[in-house]
Amino acid sequence: MRGFDDRPRDGRADEEALLDAAAEAFEAGRFEEALARADEALAAAPRSVAALHTRAAALAELGRIEDARAAYERALSADRDDVELLRGAADFYVNVLPEDEADREHVERGLELARRGRKAARKAGDAELGAELAWLEGAALNQLGRSVEALERLAEAEREDPGRVDVLLETGFALYELCRFDEADRVLRRAEALAPDEPWTHHYLGLVAERRGDAEEARRRAARARKLAPQEFPKPIALSPEAFDAAVEDALADVPEQVRSYLANVAITIEELPSQDDLLSSDPPLSPAILGLFRGAPYGQKASMDPWSHFPSSIVLYQRNLERFARSRAELIEQIGITLIHEVGHFLGLNEDELYARGLE
Repeated sequence: MRGFDDRPRDGRADEEALLDAAAEAFEAGRFEEALARADEALAAAPRSVAALHTRAAALAELGRIEDARAAYERALSADRDDVELLRGAADFYVNVLPEDEADREHVERGLELARRGRKAARKAGDAELGAELAWLEGAALNQLGRSVEALERLAEAEREDPGRVDVLLETGFALYELCRFDEADRVLRRAEALAPDEPWTHHYLGLVAERRGDAEEARRRAARARKLAPQEFPKPIALSPEAFDAAVEDALADVPEQVRSYLANVAITIEELPSQDDLLSSDPPLSPAILGLFRGAPYGQKASMDPWSHFPSSIVLYQRNLERFARSRAELIEQIGITLIHEVGHFLGLNEDELYARGLE
């Protein structure tokens, strides 16, 4: 009679048990344990998509971003059509990567994965998962500045799974970016009714209030967002006009000499926020969060039908947006310098894609 340890083992049963244990640990927030169980499952079945996915997700939760990225790509190479994997990988690329790593190529990768997953979910008749992937696609499009397209995907997500706060919030953001402020306000208030303590809803409602000139509501909303999520919404730096002028002078002193030579031909002005005329000067509109704007004809070009081209070239810096971007005077000076270099690129006739290719986005 054989003892327990001598019984033949069912490899498939072992894999399933390990995957169940990994999933249980992951749901309980025990991510190291989830990673260990996923690795054990992979030792038994190296191409198990479920184990590869769990491993990637656990690495992401543990903050091992480069390892997580490699793990997601390994999982996708094992099965490029698994809908749950596509959802997880798209979310990683769009929402999980740290801001300094979530550059344009990564967001575009997330968009590609979300789009593929949405089509697969629709084919499988899974409306809920399809809505999740449509939301991820909309979020990626928003990050890429393609908010008109984002609204199409977000409307699809709302139809397939109505009343999702994340979909309403992303829709409100897209409408804000497109300067459709009244519509943004209505959608964001729907999101607030469903989740009163969502900090991003208060943040964007505050920005909408700022655009309509309601300083008190803007202040109240910003304070509420800060209270709910102090790390995400630190108190912005606020300088007097004179102190901001001094920060601009310090930023100019740090700008490379080659760039400063072009700025000698361009006036630099400071305004609190972009005007409606500024924002609606292009189609689609410019983002209300822009930090600066070049006005006039590009260097070496004759005046065009653009009304601004008949005035001397100038760069406008938007003080309140720049202050909101920085946590200290040093960060503010750095961002002013980046903005000036970016706008000099427009002065030289470069479009946004060309600026990005040169690292001036």
